[in-house]
Amino acid sequence: MIEQMLDTPLTRLTGVRHPVVQTGMGWVAGPRLVSAVAEAGGLGILASATMTLDQLTAAIGEVRSRTEAPFGVNLRADASDAGDRVDLLIKNGVRVASFALAPRQELIARLKDAGVVVIPSVGARRHAEKVAAWGADAVLVQGGEGGGHTGAVATTLLLPQVVDAVGIPVIAAGGFFDGRGLAAALAYGAAGVAMGTRFLLTSDSSVPDAVKRLYLGTSETVVTRQVDGMPHRVLRTPLVDGLERAGRLSGLARAVRNAARFRKISGMSWPEMIRDGLSMKHGKELTWSQVLMAANTPMLLKAAMVDGRPDLGVMASGQVVALIEDLPSCEELIDAVVTRAAETLRGLSTHLAPA
Repeated sequence: MIEQMLDTPLTRLTGVRHPVVQTGMGWVAGPRLVSAVAEAGGLGILASATMTLDQLTAAIGEVRSRTEAPFGVNLRADASDAGDRVDLLIKNGVRVASFALAPRQELIARLKDAGVVVIPSVGARRHAEKVAAWGADAVLVQGGEGGGHTGAVATTLLLPQVVDAVGIPVIAAGGFFDGRGLAAALAYGAAGVAMGTRFLLTSDSSVPDAVKRLYLGTSETVVTRQVDGMPHRVLRTPLVDGLERAGRLSGLARAVRNAARFRKISGMSWPEMIRDGLSMKHGKELTWSQVLMAANTPMLLKAAMVDGRPDLGVMASGQVVALIEDLPSCEELIDAVVTRAAETLRGLSTHLAPA
């Protein structure tokens, strides 16, 4: 009954059982979390921006060894090897390609020709209209409540704008953590919801337990530009407060060090990093200082999410962190979300009086 009630354009498009998406969070959305979400009937998205091509191949293989359910891979549209990664997804039969930024029109065409579902993430109506015109199959829209890179417009204002503007399925993100939110998103006309912080805080997430406990004990987030020069919603911690107080020169010096560290981890050469920087600079109209600061993001996130050192890193988080109190499994979480959404929708029907 629940699955029949929540059959949406998203479930039909991707082949998943439930209209619930786990976002491609860097250092967090690895094979363990993605496969758990897929097995539970949601759409798990593997984060690949911090992986080499070989690592991405291995990660896709590991997800496949854990589940036969559909899943997706998140790509950086402005990466110098984006074309190679697209070819890798096509070769491995990945069901969904998601993008943190609007992909080039030719990338969308290549993926669609191979039968891969293309779902870019956007933060403005005009961006949704653009990728829809280019042939995207669906679009994920994140409001300002969401974690990581975020905009200033609330989901409740942005979502209806995009739903009215495009004729493709819209996935709502930013501020969702339970079934009431899913029911509300469906009422707005969305085809499902995407959640990041809520899936980070599950027992299937590989984030160190001490870091998860810190999330559960923290209720305040802050939007800072001191991580990479762009608005970034993270947990408010002493480190973040220190970054906010730091001078420009010290921030750039830190970015140079982190760029060198990220180069070693990613296997990228300096020319490749420079090409990526040029792409970022052009695509987002950033200054060179901001491009250099962007090296902070993967390394500062890795320090907390992988190394378990929140004192040395930052923790991306949506505002919903203040409402999360437990660490369920992905199966328990998705079952609870879908059940509550169905109950909410049934309850709303009782308020309809006869004409």
